[in-house]
Amino acid sequence: MASSNHQTILQLPNFATSVSAKVQPLVIFTICDCYVRRPDQSERVIGTLLGSVLPDGTIDIRNSYAVPHNESSDQVALDIDYHHNMLSSHQKVNPKEVIVGWFSTGFGVTGGSALIHDFYSREISNPIHLTVDTGFKNGEASIKGFVSVNLSLGDHQLAAQFQEIPLDLCMVEAERVSYDVLKSTMADKLPNDLEGMEASMEHLLALIEDVYRYVDDVTEGRVMADNDIGRFISKTVASIPKVPSQAFDKLVNDSLQDNLLVLYLSSIMRTQLSLAEKLNTAVHAL
Repeated sequence: MASSNHQTILQLPNFATSVSAKVQPLVIFTICDCYVRRPDQSERVIGTLLGSVLPDGTIDIRNSYAVPHNESSDQVALDIDYHHNMLSSHQKVNPKEVIVGWFSTGFGVTGGSALIHDFYSREISNPIHLTVDTGFKNGEASIKGFVSVNLSLGDHQLAAQFQEIPLDLCMVEAERVSYDVLKSTMADKLPNDLEGMEASMEHLLALIEDVYRYVDDVTEGRVMADNDIGRFISKTVASIPKVPSQAFDKLVNDSLQDNLLVLYLSSIMRTQLSLAEKLNTAVHAL
């Protein structure tokens, strides 16, 4: 006598390990900029990710924009009209960019992430959730990508689970330097132009002193010579135009005077506009 046992089995998601994404640096910088400019009452910023799917299946995230939202412990309200208007504007410039997911600032997935992910799941199938730790904990910017998979018990869906996917930051050397500076810098305020120039010149001077020290160590036999470093230093020095010190000082002073003249003309123009506005107001009042 044959008997059959009907068992209800918890079905774990069959996660596709081939799913991966790569992020362009513009996306990270845009998200950080949106976080800096967020309203005072907002704890985090969320928004839409734009990009395309490459022939090998990799998600290429190339652009992003923030979406206004209100968030509480049990619900999230998105400005859907703003989201659709921004999407339409972006696609007029680059129609090949489509929605590939959404982003949020903060460390990892939060309780309201499932609600937001459900909205983007209605926009596209299998959206990517990108998290950017703008707090730079331990001096590092944790950037992670997730996809949502369903947990089911038999035919009944129990919940959605976020699983991390491989994420590649596509940066050239110059972009990598900017990113390293961004993730290792904590400042109470953004420096002005003069402070930024002063910091850049101090950094340049420190690099030149390191080069001088290395050359002296090599010539005096304290350090083994490296041909690659020597060629790089020689190429760098050869690329600098030979300008006499007096001509260089004159060039800097002329440029400074031109900039001061532009500032003076701008100040005069602002004053004239202010006077014209007050005169116009007075005429209408009479």
